[in-house]
Amino acid sequence: MDCRKWSDKYSTDCKLKYNSESTQSNYISCVKSFLTHFSSYREPKEIPNIKIKEWLLEAKTVNTRKHRLCAINSFYKITVNMPSKITKIPYPKSEKKLPKIIETEFLKNKIMEISNLKHKAIIMLGFSCGLRVSEVINLKIEDIDSKRMIINIRNAKGRKDRIVVLSELMLETLRDYYKKYKPKEYMFNGQFSAIYSAKSCNQIVKKYIGEQYHFHLLRHSHATTMLESGVDMTIIQKLLGHNNIKTTQIYGHVSVNLLSKIKMPI
Repeated sequence: MDCRKWSDKYSTDCKLKYNSESTQSNYISCVKSFLTHFSSYREPKEIPNIKIKEWLLEAKTVNTRKHRLCAINSFYKITVNMPSKITKIPYPKSEKKLPKIIETEFLKNKIMEISNLKHKAIIMLGFSCGLRVSEVINLKIEDIDSKRMIINIRNAKGRKDRIVVLSELMLETLRDYYKKYKPKEYMFNGQFSAIYSAKSCNQIVKKYIGEQYHFHLLRHSHATTMLESGVDMTIIQKLLGHNNIKTTQIYGHVSVNLLSKIKMPI
């Protein structure tokens, strides 16, 4: 099989079909792996379904298997033009794990102890505003609206724009950071690039908050703290940029404060 030919075809189709660069990258990578695995066949349509099933079952987790199936289904549908090729292969149920969070007071105390203004501002944006790491590193100076006390998040996950609230302390921290570091265009410049890296963001969380934590837990902790403060679930949904309210509602299951208020029947 000419793997390069099929891979290039799918790469073009995938970029036309899906808006999210993350989806494009993940699907294309998965299809390349699939084509390499079955390179001994002359054409993708000749690969037996039973062999595809065996390849799917090699995945270490249910979610990885589901991701593989989504990518291959996309490949056969939009590039091979065989939408029914794997319709008989069932999608596995997703693993439903509760999000982990960091205790609010512990997190606040840890953040206040950070002396490096750049690192402090980055971690605060994750917790105070609930930003994803990609949203922090792609944040531009012009996105900070101090008059309206908001941050404009542009072209986020799913290529959607949204607005998040800027607290007085967050604004003060960003101003102090700006005066000291004088960033250009992007709020956080890397040592050798215009944009700070996601890897560095995770490293500073581990350095200042704890080795067992990573950046996305700041977003989870933000959502839970907002919920415990009495903010309406639909408002939290909008601030986080969730398409479905069910994604936001899961934070109600991990809030110790909310659970502690429940009166048991006996």
